[in-house]
Amino acid sequence: MKAIILARVSTEEQKEAGNSLPAQVERLKNYCRQKGFSVLKTYSFDESAYKTKRDDFDKILMEIRASKEKLALCFDKVDRFSRNVFDKRVSELYELATTKGKIELHFASDNLVISENMSAVEKFHFGVGMGLSKYYSDAIGDNVKRAFESKIKKGEWTSKAPIGYKNIRDERGGGDVIPDELRAPFIKKMFEMYATGNQSMLAIRNKISEMGLRSKGGIPLPKSGIDNILRNPFYYGMMKIKGHIYPHKHQPLISKDLFDKVQQVKAGYHKKPFQYAAKPFIFRGMIKCADCGCMISPELTKGKYIYYSCTNYKKAHKKRVYVSEADILEPVEKLLKGIVLSDERISDLTAELKKINENKNHFHRQAIEGLRTEYDKIDKRASAMYDDKLDGSITNEMFDKKLREYKERQSELNDQLQRHTDADENFYLIANQVMSLAQRAYAIFSSKETEINEKRALLNFLLQNCQLSGKNLTYTLRKPFDAMFVYNQSIVRASELQNMPYLSTKSTRSVDGLCANLGDLDSNQDSQLQRLESYH
Repeated sequence: MKAIILARVSTEEQKEAGNSLPAQVERLKNYCRQKGFSVLKTYSFDESAYKTKRDDFDKILMEIRASKEKLALCFDKVDRFSRNVFDKRVSELYELATTKGKIELHFASDNLVISENMSAVEKFHFGVGMGLSKYYSDAIGDNVKRAFESKIKKGEWTSKAPIGYKNIRDERGGGDVIPDELRAPFIKKMFEMYATGNQSMLAIRNKISEMGLRSKGGIPLPKSGIDNILRNPFYYGMMKIKGHIYPHKHQPLISKDLFDKVQQVKAGYHKKPFQYAAKPFIFRGMIKCADCGCMISPELTKGKYIYYSCTNYKKAHKKRVYVSEADILEPVEKLLKGIVLSDERISDLTAELKKINENKNHFHRQAIEGLRTEYDKIDKRASAMYDDKLDGSITNEMFDKKLREYKERQSELNDQLQRHTDADENFYLIANQVMSLAQRAYAIFSSKETEINEKRALLNFLLQNCQLSGKNLTYTLRKPFDAMFVYNQSIVRASELQNMPYLSTKSTRSVDGLCANLGDLDSNQDSQLQRLESYH
């Protein structure tokens, strides 16, 4: 009889336990010689018995169906045949052997032959072997599942490292994930760029590609790849596995605060202001009617004159009032002149900033120390709680829930520590940028080289709550420019700042008041300030 030898392994343990493919083939060849079989073909493959598509088995089945003579299929053991009793291929081979007599199934090490003449005892033997194989496979699956759950609880990533990280082997041969020193800075830059709300994913991809971040094939990352990175919580310290979020122990690349800002931008992306294709107007979309709250809209007459009026959507006005853009610009230009700081005043402010820094250093150190103490305390509590879980004092569910709360709090503490550090490092930088912008604001706005969109960006950065009451424009200055205006107002001659439509009267008229406000920008203003710095 002609025989087909089939050798298979599906795990590393099988290869190392005398069941390697060469060892199986050698045993089966000896078996065939003893039985007087001529070996027609030898198949040797490494795959899981649970693969939906068993390519090698499918080829064998095709050969068996096409064969006109009886064949012997030789396996080393029953578990080399299959551990999945529901595999349709197993059923077909079993039927070809026991019902149709077209083949015989030989299991050399088990001394078992499946044929049409097999006895009830042999069938029972075969059934038990298949059952034990299934149990063994399920037990392996349980062990893998438990090991996987254990790694998750320890905060270990069990898959390929996300871009920006890399997989390594530690001294004991275990796996670990660490930041990729070459790619990690690009990931952080992506989040920072998108958080400003001024960069699309396509623009980010193009800029990052120019900076050097590309796929392994040397091509730019796809837009979907950028989107996946910006949605991945792994970068701030949490890993998403099968829809659930778990804390991980690996070094974050960004703060949770930055991640949340990116998600907010993504969520509100479709709500971005409509970009008009027509001629741009300085105050389009910036001013509301003080009486009815409707938007003040611009109109171009005779191709060169611009007038603003209430849309009167609520039908609150009997007559539409038109105000020329020149009339609205006049008080705005006076305001821009009013926040210009002389070199002497900047020198006074710089000296005051140095005094403030001396006073705030003590508070800064205390805040940092308090945050680090709380972080270490949480670490100790988590360790004690793990001992309680091992002792059975608390359930796994309670442990998981509390550990998640601890890790989230630690993530918040890390964000606060980072904010304190950033504030300490950026205070003077931002203060200098603010004073520099105030000095140049009028020159930038009045320059013929400044485009309309740049003027709009500047006014949006400086002003808020702009309203038109009749023909008079009212507004409030944003911090810290409100304090800067009041500071200047307390020094220069009153006649220079007459009839200023500035509403706020709460700011302190002193160097102290202005210094206290310098650097007091939120993250969105901070990113806008960086952009405005590039203007003329």
